[in-house]
Amino acid sequence: MKLSCQELTTLVQGVLQGDPHRSILGPAKIEEAGPNEVTFLANPKYLPFVDRCRAGLLLVESNQELPSLDSTSILRVADPYRAFGLILQAFEQQRLYSPGLHPQSWVDPEAVLGEGVGVGAFATVGSGAVIGNGTRIAAHVYVGPRVKIGRDCILHPGVRLMDDCEIGDRCVLYANAVVGSDGFGYAPNAQQVYSKIPQVGRVVLGNDVEVGAHATIDRATMGATLVGDGVKIDNLVHLAHNVEIGEHTVIAAQTGISGSTRVGARCVFGGQVGVAGHLTVAEGSQVGGQTGVTRSIDEVNRKWNGTPLMPYMDNQRSNAVFRRLPDMETDLRHQIAVLQKELEELKAQRTTPS
Repeated sequence: MKLSCQELTTLVQGVLQGDPHRSILGPAKIEEAGPNEVTFLANPKYLPFVDRCRAGLLLVESNQELPSLDSTSILRVADPYRAFGLILQAFEQQRLYSPGLHPQSWVDPEAVLGEGVGVGAFATVGSGAVIGNGTRIAAHVYVGPRVKIGRDCILHPGVRLMDDCEIGDRCVLYANAVVGSDGFGYAPNAQQVYSKIPQVGRVVLGNDVEVGAHATIDRATMGATLVGDGVKIDNLVHLAHNVEIGEHTVIAAQTGISGSTRVGARCVFGGQVGVAGHLTVAEGSQVGGQTGVTRSIDEVNRKWNGTPLMPYMDNQRSNAVFRRLPDMETDLRHQIAVLQKELEELKAQRTTPS
């Protein structure tokens, strides 16, 4: 389980100063890293550790000034923190699941596997499936017929990829995620007896997508349910048939998005958000936890909250008023009682003979 400095340089698209052939066995903190470990400098408060750094490879910003380090190779990148994250992923992939076919796995003879693919025990790869270089498939994963998976993906135990779905490069699907289950399509007759509408579409995930444990993404009725590049989906999220999620959107746990809704790029959904079907959510929308989205959001880059949906600050002001309602009710009842008493006194004065 090792990568050379040159392999890591290629991975993060940086500029290497030092030995390209040095073997790196894993990551470590800057104050603890040894000669066969990689570390990074992103926060200036860690600069004092650079002088005594013993790491084999140190990631820094492209223009970072450093003292002379005879035994440490320097890898200059635009964003050391993000680049180090990519390196962590590379080592995690090797650590978790090894390449090669486990003897208790089953791969259809008509499936196509790239170089360095790993398939774990009791995993199944169906006919016509295509799996890219370096992808690792854990135990008890099901890859259906004609599924396409890109390179360097990780499928954790129990993942289900149903037939004809497509997964991009560097995607991570966590335990028991289901991609391509049937959409919830039924048609009632006059007696309210429901007949199933066959779901003949598929699901397409872009590159660098993560799908949390027990999340479900339904296949389209026709066409495709689409998840854009860089989307991060938390545990127990449900995306219904024909939903479209824009690139780099983040969706927290227990959120449900109903059929044929389109979500723009770089949106953020808190936990337990519910979104009705056939709506649009504008780019850059931030939707607070437990919000009910029952109408389309047309304004870009705004915060929303509450049920019914309203701008975030309006919702905060409404909540402030709501918390005061018991005291306001008491005051109002007191004022009403005072007014009624004064009114009765006025009526009594008018009816009293002079």
